[in-house]
Amino acid sequence: MSSIYAQDITDALRYSQDNIQGTARFRALSGAFGALGGDMSAVSLNPASSAVFNKSHASFSLSNIDTKNDTDYFGRMTSANESTFDLNQGGAAFVFANRNANSPWRKFSLAVAYEKTANFDDNWRAIGTNTNSGNFDNSISSYFFDYAYGLRLDEIERLDGETYSQAYQEIGSAYGYSHQQAFLGYESFILEPVDINNDANTEYTINLNNGNFFHDYSYAATGYNGKISFNMAAQYEDNLYLGLNLNSHFINYDRSTFLIEENSNTSDVEYIEFENNLSTTGSGFSFQLGGILKLSQEFRVGLTYDSPTWYTIEEEASQFIATDGINGFIEINPLIVNVYPQYKLQTPGKLSGSLAYVFGTQGLLSFDYSRKDYSTTKLKPTSDPDFAFENNNISNALTDAATYRLGGEYKYKQFSFRGGYRFEESPYKNGTTVGDLTGYSLGLGFNFGNTKLDLTFDQANRSFATPLYNMGLVDTANVDRTDSNVTLSLSFNI
Repeated sequence: MSSIYAQDITDALRYSQDNIQGTARFRALSGAFGALGGDMSAVSLNPASSAVFNKSHASFSLSNIDTKNDTDYFGRMTSANESTFDLNQGGAAFVFANRNANSPWRKFSLAVAYEKTANFDDNWRAIGTNTNSGNFDNSISSYFFDYAYGLRLDEIERLDGETYSQAYQEIGSAYGYSHQQAFLGYESFILEPVDINNDANTEYTINLNNGNFFHDYSYAATGYNGKISFNMAAQYEDNLYLGLNLNSHFINYDRSTFLIEENSNTSDVEYIEFENNLSTTGSGFSFQLGGILKLSQEFRVGLTYDSPTWYTIEEEASQFIATDGINGFIEINPLIVNVYPQYKLQTPGKLSGSLAYVFGTQGLLSFDYSRKDYSTTKLKPTSDPDFAFENNNISNALTDAATYRLGGEYKYKQFSFRGGYRFEESPYKNGTTVGDLTGYSLGLGFNFGNTKLDLTFDQANRSFATPLYNMGLVDTANVDRTDSNVTLSLSFNI
């Protein structure tokens, strides 16, 4: 057990964002469905959508997701690909007509919809020589130095007769994550106490000489964020649809990073390996309120409020370090899984407005606009000093961001031809740590009558300036990410 883990802004942002997922038709219009309804993925977007169905309806979608990352690290380019295939959507809506002719409520609906709201499968590699020398900020040694600063020597070293595993576990239980990082740096000979004979020593030097450092850094992540919506909606008279979603969210995320650092700076330590593994699970709750209004037979407007999502998150982590130099090859593999206390995360709410124009049975145009203030993301309890510090960082670094979605559909006999475009602003004030997202989509559908088959290809691009670590070695790898998706959906009336 370890009392504190270094949750930071990247963890908070990861679970606050969502991607375009869902049915092939929904994706073909780039998710611009807030004023349309009549699609199971639209139910997850605007809860009034299920009342637009004239009959009970169900759909299921399979998707192949291909992620390509092009990484630039100090002028050296590398590429990596990741491809996954899964069931990313499924659900059914049950429509009940009101047989009371005197009631203004025409029908009501109940629905259950599953959406994979974010895909975490990702891998990239940064290889290059870090030439940003100065106070060891271009070496992983600065990571351990920053954690060790101000800590007593007797709180980060092994006792006589202790193994690395025993010491790592005891230090984690007694003091927490920061002390464990300092322990790894000290016991691997990266750090040197200024006064090695004084247990109260709190000052350290680095057993490396300044200069250039070669890095080979790999990042691999798997997992997803999912949502199950329990929906109820109703149609009032001929033109108004109202709905409510109660959403159950779940997180499953695993990440592994591995760094090799080499230097020829005549240092006591010339070679370092550092591995970190993280496993995260979580559950959460949110709700949505939505409405769709037909201003005329052709023109429709939609409005949706998404509440914050309140998560409870659990994390486990493990580490490994090895060094080589004048002290020989040192390997510290504690074989300890640190299990951290639960913490809470509150993601920002969102307000969305939508417009749509329907050309009878010929086709449609649709536009969605939404806004989310990422700076209101909170790690809880806020009374915790570490969380308070990170929440201040979140408030200072993140900002509100808008999303624009545009989609169109043209019908010819049993065929439907579709296309869409979307643009998402960066959630960061600097606009570079996570850049703007642009995407487009193309789709084709065939109507068999009671059953429909839809196929869509969509692609999105976003750039990231990703720090290798949250302390010390914070130089960034510039990652240009392209997500390409092929989605096949089967939908039918019940």
